[in-house]
Amino acid sequence: MKKILFIITILFLLTAFHESDNNPFYIPKKWKNPTYDFTKNPLSNAKIELGKALFYDGILSKDSTISCATCHSQYTAFTHVDHDLSHGIEDRIGTRNSPALMNLAWQPIFMWDGAINHLDMQALAPISHPDEMGETMENVVKKLQNSPIYPAAFYTAFGDSTVTGERTLKSISQFLLTLVSANSKYDKVMRKEAKFTEQQKSGYALFQKNCSSCHQEPLFTTHKFENNGLPIDTTLNDFGRIKITQNVADARKFKVPTLRNLEFSYPYMHDGRFKKIAEVLNHYTKGIEESPTLAADLRQPITLTANQKIDLTAFLLTLTDKEFLFNRAYSYPKGFFEE
Repeated sequence: MKKILFIITILFLLTAFHESDNNPFYIPKKWKNPTYDFTKNPLSNAKIELGKALFYDGILSKDSTISCATCHSQYTAFTHVDHDLSHGIEDRIGTRNSPALMNLAWQPIFMWDGAINHLDMQALAPISHPDEMGETMENVVKKLQNSPIYPAAFYTAFGDSTVTGERTLKSISQFLLTLVSANSKYDKVMRKEAKFTEQQKSGYALFQKNCSSCHQEPLFTTHKFENNGLPIDTTLNDFGRIKITQNVADARKFKVPTLRNLEFSYPYMHDGRFKKIAEVLNHYTKGIEESPTLAADLRQPITLTANQKIDLTAFLLTLTDKEFLFNRAYSYPKGFFEE
């Protein structure tokens, strides 16, 4: 009986989540079902609004100067563009470029090296990182409980005003889950609402031939970890996923990032070494460094003419979703802090 009720609940949630103007989260048509288990954290508008406030509030950091939005700005696909590596409290510099945030309900593992395996736990990493927010969850809970606005917000969201670490993290997840980007020109072409130009069509063919094995449609990532032939930065000495797994087969492997909204999400790569799409394409055509763990698809050279690189770039720019980038539902909740 419990199994039947569980299946009915899942079907109800999936039906409710299909594309609708009234849903804070939806599954775009022809997309796979999310990996996130909504039955363990059912969405509500009150929790989403609470999570959005927490996302934009520096109270999560030790000195209240760094919020999630500090490194994840909406207008740059929820990442930062003004420096290569994340910056934190007391002008400290992190060790990696912040990833763009979107379509996280489909993402099974997080961080460049996969250190976090659940969205509800992800915020703990920057909160506790000494060079990012430099705080503890215990202190965050105390500050929220003693604030003049958050107990009432937790009461609205959860039915009582008790602030807990679990509630805090799950509320942040709720907001992050609503960050669905699925209305770029590419998406409109796939829905037969628009057409590629001849140049974009040529670029799409080049993409499918040279890039799609790692950047699979429609999410434009496999969520896997690959060695893409980047030379090691001798200052950072970052060898990627091996730090987590201690498996030599994972040396120099990093999460394959989504290409959606890449027009706005520079600089690129885990260390932000490339500022332009052209630099990225040049890396894949003439900058690959051989090593034992190099991705199999990169062992054969990728050859692109100058004109083909222009065509490919033209296609990549069709992945820009301005509705997502400028959606007020994702913006700073000014009213929350003024209430």
